[in-house]
Amino acid sequence: MILPAALLLLGVLTAVTGPRLLARADWPDREPVVALWAWQCVIAAVLLCCALSMTFSAAAAWRAVGGHVFATAPRAVVEAYALGTAGLWAATTAVALACGGLWSAAMLVREVVRARARRRTRRAELQVRAPLLPGEEPGADRLVVLEGERPEAWWLPGTPPQLVVTTAALRRLKGRQLDAVLAHERGHARARHDWLLHCSSALAGGFPQVPVFAAFRDEMHRLVELAADDMASRRFGRLTTALALVELNEHRGVFGPCPAPEAHVPARVRRLLTPPDRLTAGRRLRLTAVASLVPVVPILVAFVPGLRALG
Repeated sequence: MILPAALLLLGVLTAVTGPRLLARADWPDREPVVALWAWQCVIAAVLLCCALSMTFSAAAAWRAVGGHVFATAPRAVVEAYALGTAGLWAATTAVALACGGLWSAAMLVREVVRARARRRTRRAELQVRAPLLPGEEPGADRLVVLEGERPEAWWLPGTPPQLVVTTAALRRLKGRQLDAVLAHERGHARARHDWLLHCSSALAGGFPQVPVFAAFRDEMHRLVELAADDMASRRFGRLTTALALVELNEHRGVFGPCPAPEAHVPARVRRLLTPPDRLTAGRRLRLTAVASLVPVVPILVAFVPGLRALG
């Protein structure tokens, strides 16, 4: 039972230290794409620790499971993992972690089903507000213009994805500001940010008492916007993108003394207006490599007894 406990301890340690290290670092806002990858690696390491601990606990509790897990392993390796010596604790741990995994899958399915229901509702509303003309085919136009008094633009996932912009936004956005807004939304579509949001929301909703999952959800919502801002600013300039954000959100009251829930918008505008201070390509590569190694650690820990037995 030492190895499953060590893996669980490693998962807890990763869940506690990973978010703290990322929160104290000065580079996530400068390199949101690298930060997105780092957060995914931290969460993957936590989930992998739980999955490996569940597997070894089940193998220790039930011989049938252990036989499948170590079907082709030499006898020395099987003895190194001390199967069948943990009794009730191994079975309890395996069942608890299996229930957690099933619950996570159920929460993800629920999140996807709800997202698809919302998407169908919005598409139905879109068809009512912007009906097809004679000869038009559904989904033929990737950009839909709606009559509206509020300046808004959004990306509607689906097959195919559609960009929606209101006439008020067309009136307010000047010059290439509209192009910057559309590039921002296309950035979300190309990077499939909706799946990141679904997964983070499912984990946070399924385990509301686990701080790392709540932090993961909040950071995903923030970082995907920063990443899409960068995609737009590289093509149309940081000032143009910042002005477009102001024009689209000024009516929401986000720039006043009592900001609305979209209070992250002023921070995004300030970030775009400050001189770019990106990391060097070498440092980005090193950070990406270090983040990629985080999920490898649980695998190495899991193989240690077997490697010692073979060594």
